[in-house]
Order: sequence, then C-alpha cells, then structure tokens
Amino acid sequence: MKKRVRAGINTMALMLLVALLLSPVACKKEEPQSERIPAQAYNPYTTDSVLGEVKQKLEKNPDDVDALFHLADLYERNGQYPEAIETYKHLIKVKPGAGYAYFKMGTAYDRINKPAEAIEAFKKSVQYMPKHAMTYNNMGVAYGKLNKYQDEIAALKKAIQLRPSYSTARFNLGVTYLKIGNKKAAQQEYESLMKFDEGAAEALMKEIKKGS
Repeated sequence: MKKRVRAGINTMALMLLVALLLSPVACKKEEPQSERIPAQAYNPYTTDSVLGEVKQKLEKNPDDVDALFHLADLYERNGQYPEAIETYKHLIKVKPGAGYAYFKMGTAYDRINKPAEAIEAFKKSVQYMPKHAMTYNNMGVAYGKLNKYQDEIAALKKAIQLRPSYSTARFNLGVTYLKIGNKKAAQQEYESLMKFDEGAAEALMKEIKKGS
C-alpha cells in the first residue's frame, strides 16, 4: 500500500513539473527611454503623513541635512518643484559643498522650464562632482532648450567621455546633431548605440529618418 501511495505522489509531481515547463512565460519588452532627463523612480513614501513627520523633525533641527534631503526629495516626487528648490537652497546654505543638492536643484529647475537657472546649478554641481555623467547630460539638455547647441554638444560629449555606454547621452547627442543638420554625426552615434543598446539605437534611427 505504501509503495502505491508513493508512486501516485511521484506521478503527480512529474505531471506538475511537465505542466510548468510547457506553460508559456510572458516576456515584457523594454522600450527605449524617450525622456531627455531620466524619469524619477516610483516612491511609495510620498504621503502627507511622511511629509508631516519630516517637517516635524526639521522644526526641532532646521539644519538637519538628512531631513532636508528627504523633504526636498518628497517635494520633487510629488511634483512640487518650487518647494524642492527652496529646500535645496536651504540645504546648500547648511552644507555648501553638497554637489548632489546642486544637481537635484538643477533638475528641479529644468522641470519647471527654467533652463538658465538649471545650468547655473549644474555648473556648481560639477565643481564638487566632476565625474557625475548625468549632470553633464542634464546640463546639455538645458543648453538645448536655450538653443545653445554647441554648448549642448560639449556637455553631452563630456557625459559620454565619463561614461562611454551612457545611452541617454548618446541618444541626446544624436538628436542634437540632427538639430544642427549634421546627419553624418547622428549616424555615428546610432552606430555606437548599436553596440550596447539596440533599443536606444532604434529610437535614434527613427529621429534620423524623420529628418530625411
């Protein structure tokens, strides 16, 4: 009797294993990022209660650097960019060498379409974080909004120099070349992207074909 029970269990386990192996697996295709400044990651902790807790902490110690970073980040993730900027300004007064605060402040300025102010913040940021490729990418985007294309190209090239496989910067550089009519240079960026990011390369090729 015991042998029959065990045999039944083994047969059921085998059938379950076969079913799992034969069942289709859904694969999600990752689309190339189209935003010129990378989107913020989802943060589940942006409730009013968390904001209240951070503000209460700052009432006790207005110069708490960690709390200021937290508050500014919460404001940004809630789309409250002017409030985030003012918080970063306060943070920088407390900690003048906070290069990341300048970077985040520049990004917030860009979100509210103030590219000139964004560029000044990014320039301050790279003084303290000279190897932060994303700062140069975002600075380039801000220059582009002011139609300063040569400055945009220089900033994007610096981003790529710091991180050769930086897909967003290479895509942005290719688009900038198209804006000044240099299709050959845009094609070269496409060929570079094909080596490590086919999705971004395909997105750039779409832009190249639009300009044909």
